[in-house]
Amino acid sequence: MKVRLIRPAYFIWVLLPIALYGAFLTFGLPHMIWSYSWRDEGQGYDPFAARHYTSCTYAGPYGVFKRPANAGKCPWLIFRKDQKGTGLDLSHIQGWSGGGREHG
Repeated sequence: MKVRLIRPAYFIWVLLPIALYGAFLTFGLPHMIWSYSWRDEGQGYDPFAARHYTSCTYAGPYGVFKRPANAGKCPWLIFRKDQKGTGLDLSHIQGWSGGGREHG
């Protein structure tokens, strides 16, 4: 019986990082809802009242940003790409050299 040390089944796990990187390039990174504002129609902070949201604030890897609500709704999770270029901007971390690349 011949022992095979290299089999294609051993490398199936490589597909997951490749798929995650492809999703990152296509959609960006996830940002979760942080806060929102709505039009108060007399219900105040009633948790069961129907609300029409006017703006949504999201927090994630690229920072905190505000955007208008879409048809009065705020999704809990959105994907956003870096506005400066591709990849994460880690220049704010002390001691990070960024591999010699400068962000401008």
